Parts: sequence; C-alpha cells; structure tokens
Amino acid sequence: VEGRLPISHSCVGCRRERTAMATVAANPAAAAAPAEVAGAEDREPKREELPGLDNQWRQIENSESGRERPLRAGESWFLVEKHWYKQWEAYVQGGDQDSSTFPGCINNATLFEDEINWRLKEGLVEGEDYVLLPAAAWHYLVSWYGLEDGQPPIERKVIELSNIRKVEVYPVELLLVRHNDLRTSHAVQFSNTDSVGLVLRTARERFLVEPQEDTRLWAKNSEGSLDRLYDTHLTVFDSALETGQLIIMETRKKDGTWPSAQLHVMNKKILEEDEDFRGQPGICGLTNLGNTCFMNSALQCLSNVPQLTEYFLSNCYLEELNFRNPLGMKGEIAEAYADLVKQAWSGHHRSIVPHVFKNKVGHFASQFLGYQQHDSQELLSFLLDGLHEDLNRVKKKEYVELCDAAGRPDQEVAQEAWQNHKRRNDSVIVDTFHGLFKSTLVCPDCGNVSVTFDPFCYLSVPLPISHKRVLEVFFIPMDPRRKPEQHRLVVPKKGKISDLCVALSKHTGISPERMMVADVFSHRFYKLYQLEEPLSSILDRDDIFVYEVSGRIEAIEGSREDIVVPVYLRERTPARDYNNSYYGLMLFGHPLLVSVPRDRFTWEGLYNVLMYRLSRYVTKPSSDDEDDGDEKGEGEDEGLYKSYDVPGPSTGGSLREPEPEQPGPSSGVTNRCPFLLDNCLGTSQWPPRRRRKQLFTLQTVNSNGTSDRTTSPEEVHAQPYIAIDWEPEMKKRYYDEIPGMGGTFSSCPSTICTSPPQLLQPGTEPRGYVKHDCVGYVMKKAPVRLQECIELFTTVETLEKENPWYCPSCKQHQLATKKLDLWMLPEILIIHLKRFSYTKFSREKLDTLVEFPIRDLDFSEFVIKPQNESNPELYKYDLIAVSNHYGGMRDGHYTTFACNKDSGQWHYFDDNSVSPVNENQIESKAAYVLFYQRQDVARRLLSPDGSSGAPASPACSSPPSSEFMDVN
Repeated sequence: VEGRLPISHSCVGCRRERTAMATVAANPAAAAAPAEVAGAEDREPKREELPGLDNQWRQIENSESGRERPLRAGESWFLVEKHWYKQWEAYVQGGDQDSSTFPGCINNATLFEDEINWRLKEGLVEGEDYVLLPAAAWHYLVSWYGLEDGQPPIERKVIELSNIRKVEVYPVELLLVRHNDLRTSHAVQFSNTDSVGLVLRTARERFLVEPQEDTRLWAKNSEGSLDRLYDTHLTVFDSALETGQLIIMETRKKDGTWPSAQLHVMNKKILEEDEDFRGQPGICGLTNLGNTCFMNSALQCLSNVPQLTEYFLSNCYLEELNFRNPLGMKGEIAEAYADLVKQAWSGHHRSIVPHVFKNKVGHFASQFLGYQQHDSQELLSFLLDGLHEDLNRVKKKEYVELCDAAGRPDQEVAQEAWQNHKRRNDSVIVDTFHGLFKSTLVCPDCGNVSVTFDPFCYLSVPLPISHKRVLEVFFIPMDPRRKPEQHRLVVPKKGKISDLCVALSKHTGISPERMMVADVFSHRFYKLYQLEEPLSSILDRDDIFVYEVSGRIEAIEGSREDIVVPVYLRERTPARDYNNSYYGLMLFGHPLLVSVPRDRFTWEGLYNVLMYRLSRYVTKPSSDDEDDGDEKGEGEDEGLYKSYDVPGPSTGGSLREPEPEQPGPSSGVTNRCPFLLDNCLGTSQWPPRRRRKQLFTLQTVNSNGTSDRTTSPEEVHAQPYIAIDWEPEMKKRYYDEIPGMGGTFSSCPSTICTSPPQLLQPGTEPRGYVKHDCVGYVMKKAPVRLQECIELFTTVETLEKENPWYCPSCKQHQLATKKLDLWMLPEILIIHLKRFSYTKFSREKLDTLVEFPIRDLDFSEFVIKPQNESNPELYKYDLIAVSNHYGGMRDGHYTTFACNKDSGQWHYFDDNSVSPVNENQIESKAAYVLFYQRQDVARRLLSPDGSSGAPASPACSSPPSSEFMDVN
C-alpha cells in the first residue's frame, strides 16, 4: 500500500492514525478528510505525510542519511530503544501498512533510570539495548510516528579520540560548585571534546556571575587536592576530567586576590596539620612528582635569591604582569611561580607539591612534558626567560637595530648596547640577573675586527678536560693454555681502535695486527670494530673484548690468510612435556673469534680447531667412553644421535658430500654434525678410523645467534657466525664451567628470543681472568679552581666549521677567532659548570672537583670595564645557592644547597627533605650551577632602607647603583 497519511507528533496522534489506516485500506481516497478533522480538533501543528513502507526502509537504513552512513566528528546521533526499532523493522518489512505489528510512538522508557532526571541506565550495550540513528533518520521517525509524551530525545555527539570516531553515549557529568558553597552542586553533562572554556561559561551562567567579574576553575582530583584548569582551550578529555569530578569556580575578590589560599587542601586532617605547623620561612621541601628533582633543584636555588623572593612576597609582581606579551606566557608562569614562593615562605608547610607549576611549565615548554629526566640548568634558563617576558615592563617592543663598534670607544658602544637592550627588555629579571659581555671577532684573512656588546643571564664556563681516557678491556689469547686477561688502558679520547690495540700490545706482547676488538653484550657480539673507527664510539659501560687472531673476518678470494669465524656457545633446553622434546636454545659464556686455516675450513676441520680452542674448558672423553662407542653397533650409535634429533649444518636435510681429499663419515646419519674427536689434534689422520664420542654439534647462525642457516661451510663467509650447540648431559659431563668461561658469564644464560641482561653487571667482579698490573691504575683528576674555568671562558677560540662568521670586509664566511670578555656583572651571577660534554660520537660527564669560594669571589681581574676602585664590593660575590647533580649521563639526581636569606643558615634540599648543613659540606664534585650575590646588594638588602623587601624594581624601590648598571 503506498497511501500518504498525516501523522501526529504525540502518542495519542499515533493511535488515531492507526485507526485512520484501516480506513485507508478500504477507501484510500477518503482517508484525508477524517485525518484532517482529527488534526483540527487536536489543534496539532502541520504534520508530514507517511511515506510507503519501502521508502521508510530506504530512508532509515540505506540512504545517505540512514544508519549505514559513516560517523562524522561533531554530528549528532540519537538512541532508539532496541525493542521498538525491531518492531518497526518487522512492520515495514512485512509490507502490510495495516499490520498488527505497527510500532506506535517511539518509547525509550526502558533506557532511563527514572522519569525525573531522565538519566540513562549504566551499562547499556549497542545492539542489545539500543540502536543508533543519525539526526536525519531520527527526525524522520519522530515525524512519522511521534515520541512518547514527556520523554526527551537521547541525543549524543560523535567524538574523535586517537583517530577513532565513536558516538559518545555516556558524556562526562561534572559537578559544578562555587568556592564559597561546596555543598550545592549542579550536575552538567559535557562531551569529551567540549573545551574547558565551555565548562567555565556554563558555570558562570548557572551561578549568575556578573560579566565584569573574573572567574577561574579548579578540579578536585582523586587524592583530594585541587588542580587549576589553566588552559581553557584544552578539551575535557585532554584535561583528564571524569564523570562525578568536582569542578570549583572561584571568583576574584575586589582587592584583586583569589580566595584559594586553602582551596588546594580538601583533606581536613592536612588542613589542621598545616594550621598547627610553624616553621622557618623558606625551609620547605618540594615533592618529587617523578623524575622532577631537576625542577625542584632549580626552584630551590631561585627561591633563595633574596631580592627576587621579596619581589614576589610583597606582591610587586601584580603591578607588572604582562598578559599581552606575544613572547610571554600570559602571566601564567609568573603567577605559578609566585604561588610556589608564597607557599614555601609562609612557614606553614614542611613540603609542597609543585604539581600546578609542573603542568604549567610543560604546557609552555613541551620538552618538559611528561616525567623524563632533564637538566636543571635548562629548566632554569627557561624559567628566567619566562618570568622576564611575563613581567616585562615594556608592553610594546620597538625595533632596535644592532650596531657594530666601528672603531668607537668601548664605553660608548657598551652604553648604547645596554640602552637598546633595556628598550625592549625591562623586568626584575633583567635588573637582577642580566649582565653584559664584550664579544670580539677577528677575521683570519683580512684581519677585520668586529666588536659587539651582548647581554647575558648566566655564564656557562667550561671545565679543563683531559685528552686521555681509561678503558677496561678483556684480552682473549689464541693459546688456550693462557688465561684471559683484564686490562685497564690509557688511550687518547679522540683516538682510534688501532690506538687501543697499540696500548694493549705493550702489555701483552702481541702485535696490534693480530688483534680484533669487539663489543660483547648478552653472550653475543654487539659490534665488531674496524681499526679506523673512533674510540669515542666505545662507551664506558660497554664490555670490550680484544681477541688474538691470525687472519681476517672477511674472506678474500685468492688469499691464504686464515679466516676468523665468530663462534657462539649454546645449550639445548629440554621442555617439560611428556615426550621430553627440546624447545629452545640458550646462549652462555662469552663468544669467541676463532682463526681457521683455509685448508681446514670444513666442518671436520672447524670441529678440531674449536676443540683445541676450548681445551681449557672441555674434558676429553675417557677411554671407557671411547670403548663404549666401539662396542655399540652402528645402528645403536646412530640411534643415540637420533634421540637428540638435532638439525645440523646441512642442506635439504642431509650432510654435504665430503671432498675426496677429506673423507668424512659414511654412516648415513642425517640432520646432525657427527664430528669425531681424535686423541691428538695435530695428527693428519682425521677423521679417525674408530668412531669416537660426539661432544657438540655446529650450526650456522646469524649475528644474534638465531635463525639457523642452511648454507655450506664454504658459504659461511657471507655471514660467518657459528654456534656450538651442547646437549645438557654432554655439557654437564664434559664442559667444565670454570670461572671466566662458565662462572660469571654462563651463570646468567639468556633465551634467544628475549632481551637478556648484560654480561657484566655494574659492580660485578669478572672471575677467572688474570688481572694485569695496569688494572690497579687510576687516572688522577686534580681539582681545578673556579677562576681557571672563568679564564677558559675568556680564552680566544676558533669558531667551528658548523658555525662560521660572515666577514663584512671579505664578504665570506670565515672561521674567525672569538674572544669573550666580561664588561658588566649583574646583582646575582649564575655560573653554570659545563660538566656534560657532548660530541658526535660520545657523551660524558666530567666529575672534576671545582673549588669555589663561599665568600669573596673576586671578579675584578676578569672585568675589563674601567673599575671604581673606591667601591670593591661591586666586583666581589658571596655564594647563596648551589644546584648539585649526582650520577652520570643516563641517570642521576639533583639536590640543592641554599642559604636562607632571613637566618643566614645553609640547608640541604633533597626533594621534600630539608636539613641544615655546614659550609664545609657545600663544595663537592656534584656542584653544577652556582648562584653568587654581589656584596653591595647584600649590604643594601640588610640595611634599614632595603629591608622593605624591594629589589631593583621601579615598582618597589630605588634602582641600584648607576655606576655599575649604566642605565636602569
């Protein structure tokens, strides 16, 4: 039936139209009038006509607007109760518009928990409880059949997370509250793709906040503490907001402060503890959030800079926040740091959790996202720059052209450079930390001299480094009667592998040409070094083995040199099933590099050579064992081998036919290497006439000791790795696991398909090795004075090829000489000791002890600006903080020594632990970043006029000496 009927939007209308359909079946032409009368009586809006059943099916299921269409992010889909939808399917597929299967109005009652809040039931499953329809299909069904009175449509958004689109059936329901009324909450649903800004706007609407009032949001986490929702552009998903989470809206007070002094503590017990605790301001630890000791160390150092801390404690920063600086962080870094300083110096906390600050730093500097290890000096550099831009008093930066000296006096050029710098950069950071140095470049061709004056925030000074390094190696001689030896060699840092061999040759008497160097890891050859490779490619943690060889690893056609074959040791591992079959091979011991004469490079010859090289560790079979082999018949002997069923170096399942001049066994045994052992390896009669006991089998493998090869021995040169496979019983009986071969190294065998531990764990003493006298050698590192590092900083150097200078006179890029000189020093001088050395092939940490003074560090000999001899305090500094780094390149830990500005007592800050220390404990090899305060500044801060907490900032106090700073 293809009649057209107007359908009501209400359930009553649906029943009325159901009656009208009966009339249509009898007289379709008379159907319109009764329906229109009914519609007029109910005063219903204009309704759409009901299409035919086939058209309904096509529009709902198969058209571009139907269920089969793909999901599009951001669009709306609707939930329909599964039972009703199945009844509608039966109705339209039945082909009878007057059928008793007419579904009636859409009724989703079974999907709701109640009919008051209309909340969906938990655990609803698509296809079992409901079906999803796109918006067009849903509106078609509602216009045709209507929706149950009072029921809301169940509309859900399509979201895209991790490149996967799905209908978000259960949105995130947040509980919105105000900071002054935490008991009254409003439950509001948000999509995971909604922004935090939408949450904020919704909260403002719910709580009727005036437009001129400032608001911000906090989220209560699972631990009961509060996190600021800084970035309103982040989505609900990216902000990790979850259903049932409490979102607190905070309104700024009229005095410009936020009433969040206690919002971060939702736990009453912690709140009471903080209220009762009274401690020394500034003596407050920082919780390690996971590899954040670098951040804690930098923050503790900066927090103990007196004038900067007073600047934040006295709220001077509020007047200088720069929210519109495109180079800044919209004031958020400054606000986050101010919060930390105020908490740390309140005297109410033993330690605080810098979670908000960590998130803020990660937001603006992606390199600090997550919880990886970082450098405290790198974070310090970012923080100083971020604070400067957030507090920059220059609201609109003007363009300033940098000018060369062009023969003008240094005083004039330096004054101009500092003025130009202050025209674009004027903040408490510039006043406190910025200085000026003179840079002189000289062209090596034309002699042109370029002089510029550039500002700096800290000095990165190099440490005197040695051009030698110490490497520990293990020497494996060819003579099996000679034990392996452990050596400690002094080699040039920029040397080659050949230099290592020459150094070892002096200890062993073996020619360097007969040595091959390898990096051994987990019973495998990790790398075989060439003589011309740089020593910098060897790391201190590598296990380096040097083998005595008599040939080369690459087989050269026509050459009569021996072939060097890498050999691994493996043991078969029995399975635990009922038939006692074998399921795996395990590497053990250290690998070998074996020299094989070319005329003996066959399986039989290789077996004999290996037996000779392993004679220190392998016990020959006794005469009784050999007799046992004679008494057994060939079939029994073959059966013995077959019980192991070990695949050997064969092609197509059978052994290679032996060459005429080297007759091999003709027993017909396949899938194994039946090598025989003679009493004398030097005899020319091999194999012997009498069958002897087989100790192990040989197998070609790849460099990992896996992937059994099927190549013949003559083809091994393409990938010359051989594995010696031991049966457990044979290994136990004939292989002597003495220290050095089986002790240390075979005690931790590793299954081939896994990632095993290193051969030598840190601190493990290699057993079974003869320690050469050189092992006791320790390269002494004499301590250096800090003044020596500063002298190196001001030494003339030649630019590297990667960073040439363009000479305006030659019109070419030149490797000019460069010299840096100190012209003007800041109030707080930060000295970064460059302990981490990075080259193209290596990285290392210099643990040289740098001797630095606690008081009276005199820079008068390094400052080239004409000095004021009447005021020597302008060039003398006292130490106030040290950032320490313990450990190496791959891992380590940061701590801080700092002097409290109020008490003058030094303390040691180790994350959330704080303890007092003496001054004689401060100097150590771990010192990494030094903070020095100029003595005239310290005297000014201690004077009655300077005790108000004002640093060198126009917002709070008078400027520093113009004699030193030139221009403020």
